[in-house]
Amino acid sequence: MLTSLANPGVKAAAKLRQRRQRDRQRRFLIEGQREIAAALDASWPLETLYHCPEFFADRDENALVQRCRTHGVDCHATNAAVFGKLAYRDNAEGLLAVAPMPKLCLAGLPSPQTGESPLYLVAAGIEKPGNLGAMLRTASAAGAGGLIVADAVVDVFNPNVVRASLGALFRLPVAVADGDAARAWLQARDIRILAASPAAATSYHCADWRGSTAIVIGSEADGLAADWLAAAASVHIPLAGGVDSLNASIAASVLLFEARRQRLAEARL
Repeated sequence: MLTSLANPGVKAAAKLRQRRQRDRQRRFLIEGQREIAAALDASWPLETLYHCPEFFADRDENALVQRCRTHGVDCHATNAAVFGKLAYRDNAEGLLAVAPMPKLCLAGLPSPQTGESPLYLVAAGIEKPGNLGAMLRTASAAGAGGLIVADAVVDVFNPNVVRASLGALFRLPVAVADGDAARAWLQARDIRILAASPAAATSYHCADWRGSTAIVIGSEADGLAADWLAAAASVHIPLAGGVDSLNASIAASVLLFEARRQRLAEARL
């Protein structure tokens, strides 16, 4: 059992809460039973698991430790003090993994095949980790083929993004690129770009979402850049009650599930 806060592995893992250390080490943290299980389900490689039985609520945690061992993960039991140094959640479950951080390139996204009409979500300049994580989760739930983080402000491997995605980060193809490269990738594949904009004349439910489509959501603070608006057809979400905007992840949810509704309706015809 690891009991020393000065252990080199523990010190290196604790630093991964900082973005510059994640970029330097090319590793990130996955905390929690559900998230680690999702990573294993998706065959995401894990290097190290730190586990503290003092925080375990039931036998499922022990089963997950055994599962990690069978996958060749280097597992270390810790005392509460050591795990407290590693954990970033207030309600620690006693399970935290260190995983390699891959490069998320546009080339890694699945390109549409003949006869397919993929749906992508583009998170452009999203600045809040919770929003980006929720957008990952919703895009996966809506059946999107991938998510493009354009002009990234927040790090995809920020612990709060990982947590808010509830494992979707490990299931959904993700790419990080600047706006010009993202637009070029979409346009080269004849993927229509639809942007959410309060100034748009067309309501979102009047748009056709059935073909190859990328939904673009901008930051809550600044909205979408002019280059995105110039490349896209724009739609708005009608709002009542004097509200003038929606949270970015909520707006993405509305549009993604309208696209899903239309696609499912077409499939039943």
